[in-house]
Amino acid sequence: MVTTLYLIRHGETAGGETKTYKGSLDVPLSDNGIRQVEQSAAFVLEHIRVSSILRQQSYLRDIHTDGPEINGERQPSARLDAVYTSDLGRAVKSGEIIAAPHNVIPVSMPELRERNFGVWEGMSFIEIRDQFPGEFDAWAGNPLKFSPVGGESTLEVNERVLDAMGKILSAHRGETIAIVAHGGVNRIVLCHVLGMPLENIFRIEQDHAAVNVIEFWGETPVVKLINGGVNG
Repeated sequence: MVTTLYLIRHGETAGGETKTYKGSLDVPLSDNGIRQVEQSAAFVLEHIRVSSILRQQSYLRDIHTDGPEINGERQPSARLDAVYTSDLGRAVKSGEIIAAPHNVIPVSMPELRERNFGVWEGMSFIEIRDQFPGEFDAWAGNPLKFSPVGGESTLEVNERVLDAMGKILSAHRGETIAIVAHGGVNRIVLCHVLGMPLENIFRIEQDHAAVNVIEFWGETPVVKLINGGVNG
């Protein structure tokens, strides 16, 4: 039984021309961000159509199952069966755009929201470097050991995000689903399924409206795409 997860980052936000830590601040998508997600929605729709056919011939059947024919296996879906989002507006709106072609209503979960960056929230990278040079360098060098001033630790974010993902996957075994969240959240998930140390989360890029594809062959995750889509 294969469960397919489309892990998607929200589009560009208003004021996105200045690089800031928005974190748990609720900011809307920009017009360009809406266009980005619309393109990713079209990409997901086509990817589902093609992959639902190719999976039947995948060599992964021989690796992760008992053979090419699995009795009682649910046929791969040609649409998204469910969409989950962070409860922040930029992710909710992005999730609505992703879900629209599949006629499903997104479910928002606060556990999927971006990291709280404490006193850094709303500040530009330049401002943070000027006011907190030592703290910023420590954070950038080892985001597992160091945390944003007054914000969540990587382990705290990791715990709530993976708990939410586990609940979602358990509720949709054998289905095709999407989670629309944030760069930091997506990196946590990708580190987990790839078995990467959390210290290395910044080795994974997540552009606005990025699409990642993960197939779960039983309990075994197989990453099919990272930072993809038409904007990646």
